[in-house]
Formats: sequence, C-alpha cells, structure tokens
Amino acid sequence: MTSTPTPTSPPTRAAGLRPTEPPEPPEPAGRPDRSVPALGALGRRAVAALSFRNIGAVYVWLVIVVLFSVWAPDTFPTVITVKQVLNGNAVAGLVALSVVPPLAARVFDLSVAYTMSLTSVLTAYFMVTAGLGPGAAIALAMTAALLIGVVNGIVVVVLRVDSFIATLATGALIQSVITMVTKDSSITGVQLLDRPFASLAQLDAGGITLPVLYLLLAAAAIWFLLEHTATGRRLYATGFNADAARLQGVRTDRLRFLTLVASALLSGFAGIVFAASVGSGSPTAGTPYLLSAYAAAFVGATQLRAGRFNAWGTVLAVLLLGTGITGLGLATSAQWAASLFTGSVLIVALVLTGGRIALPAVLRRHKSPPAERVATPDKEV
Repeated sequence: MTSTPTPTSPPTRAAGLRPTEPPEPPEPAGRPDRSVPALGALGRRAVAALSFRNIGAVYVWLVIVVLFSVWAPDTFPTVITVKQVLNGNAVAGLVALSVVPPLAARVFDLSVAYTMSLTSVLTAYFMVTAGLGPGAAIALAMTAALLIGVVNGIVVVVLRVDSFIATLATGALIQSVITMVTKDSSITGVQLLDRPFASLAQLDAGGITLPVLYLLLAAAAIWFLLEHTATGRRLYATGFNADAARLQGVRTDRLRFLTLVASALLSGFAGIVFAASVGSGSPTAGTPYLLSAYAAAFVGATQLRAGRFNAWGTVLAVLLLGTGITGLGLATSAQWAASLFTGSVLIVALVLTGGRIALPAVLRRHKSPPAERVATPDKEV
C-alpha cells in the first residue's frame, strides 16, 4: 500500500539569509524636535518684518507720540487727538495715494494739487452759481479731472515731454482756469452746507468721518493692484527699467498714460471731499498738500515694501506726518514749524530711498550663480 505524498511548502531561504528591513535608528537623546527649524524660520521672518529697516516709520511714529505726550500732556495723549489725526489727514492721504501709481512707473505728477483745487471750485461753482444738484456738479468736476489726466498723458507719453516739467506746466494752466472761475476768492453757499453734499465728508461713526473710509478703500484698491495683479508687476517693472520691460512685451506707454489718468481722478475726488468738509470751494485748496503728498509717498517707499512705492506705507507715512503736525499745533509751536517738520521728513526719506529704490535693479544686474561644472576625462567644462 502506497501513501500519497503530502504537498509541501516551497523551499525558503535560511532564516539567517532572509532579507530584513533595516531597523529604525534610535532617537538620540536630546535631539531637537523637527518643528524647531520651522519655528526658527518663522521667528526670523517675524524679526525681519519688525525690523527698523522694514517698519522704521512705526518706531519713529512712536517716538513722536511719546515726545508730544511729554511736551503737551494735557492735550495730546487723548482720544480726541487720535480722531483729529485720522479725520484731519484723510484728504491728505487721498492726495498722497494719487501720486503712488505714477511714481511706481517712475512718472511725476505735480498737477495733483491744482487738480484738487479745480474740482473743489468747480463743484462749488456748479452748485452755488449754476444751481445744479450735487450729483451733476460732482460728475462735471470729475469729468474735468479726467480731462486733465488725459492731457497729462498726451503731453508726457505721446509728446515725450519730461513728466516733471509737463505736469508742472499743466498745473500752471489749471491755476489760470481756477483764477478765471473764482477771481481768487472762495466760493461759498448754503448748498455746500446742506445734505446730501455735506454728508460726503461730515457723516461720521463714533467720531470717525467718511473720508477715513475713502482713504482705506483707496489704499486697499491700490495695494491690490500693485501687489496682486499682473498690471501691478508690470508697473513696477516699468519703473525699475522701462527699456527692459518694453523688450519683455510690457506696454509701458499705456501704463504710464493710465497712471496719470488715475492720479488725476483720485486727486480730483480729494478736492470734492475737501469742498464737502469745509463747505466751500477754495482756489488754493490743494496747494498745502503737494509737499506732504510726495513726502508721504517717498517715506512710504522705505516701509513694508522697501524700495517700492506702496499704498500702506504711504498711509503710514501720512499718519506719521499728521501726528507730528497735530502735535506741533497742540504744543503751540511757531507757524513755520509744520513746514520745517514736513520738509525735514522729506529730506530724510529721499536719503533713505536714494539707495534702496535702485536695489532691485542692482540685484538684477548681478549674474546668476554659475551652473555646476561637469568634469570630463579631457578637460573641465
């Protein structure tokens, strides 16, 4: 009788030859946690964000606050002063923001102050003398601002006149129109003091007026345009090196034209807000804002986005300048002290930005790191 062979399992290697997974190395004692490098990088970014190089204006602002709190302890460190700084500098902030897009494309618009004065007196003229309603008066005034922007664009971009000289000449022409309309006298009337026109600037919430909201909205719009759109990147490229940007297909002339139009519209809107806030159309409404606007723009170029004209840095600079001027007023300083303060801040800003605005162009001129050299049997390439 034969037995049926039972199936057997296939032969296997000896246990000693069986491949095994390498054991996990033991965690050395005292080894730092893997999250520490990430925390270290986060800390370095936080230190860089809070450095004086990045937000130096904030620290200067704090020094100014402390200085005037000691100088005028009864009047300066109050909530009323905070509201005064915000409400009193909203129009100045709008004018300062109006020059940011042109400056980003390396174009100067010195006509913004005159455009502001023109829309202020035109709105008052149409409402008081011509008897038009607020909507029609504002529309006509903004149309005039748009026309100024188009003229600036034609002279600067099409006729190739230097923007500094061209917009200064345009400003002189605008001033002649202002004098013709006003005879160098402010236009006043009850129409400018009644609602709904007066509400454009005098309506408030908790003591904060609407122009502050206009300032924040304009800053947010310009920030989004410059930082989060292809148009903003092309604007910066045009400002840093227009020839290189043109070779890359960027329509630099069109961008410069549009920035001048946008500048005129925003400064024109600032003039309308000014007329609503004071209840009159002044032929010199924009004159005091020209120096402070450029001072704020250049100081803002040293903040947050070093070497780039940007919206929030400009707003920060406006508040810094406004705090200093308000403090000088509350401390009963001389009348010339405010202009001295603004001029000094502008000089310091020009010194700081003089070497830092050109930084991206310098970096672009540096050659990229060479590729790894490959060795061959004959020679090294």
